[in-house]
Amino acid sequence: MRLTLPRLLLVIAFLIVILVEFRTVLGFFDIAVPFTTAVIVGVVVIGALVLWSLLSSGEGSNE
Repeated sequence: MRLTLPRLLLVIAFLIVILVEFRTVLGFFDIAVPFTTAVIVGVVVIGALVLWSLLSSGEGSNE
């Protein structure tokens, strides 16, 4: 599946919201997640998504 630039931006925006809210939910259960940890996880996940998108953009799809 090829992600176009607008789709990629939407997925990244959605992931940022998920990461922020996940940190908030963990706070309700007294699990402290430092801000820097959330940022590092976000950068790794978004980097993996962008890398996957760039690597899969050259493949032809029969769909």
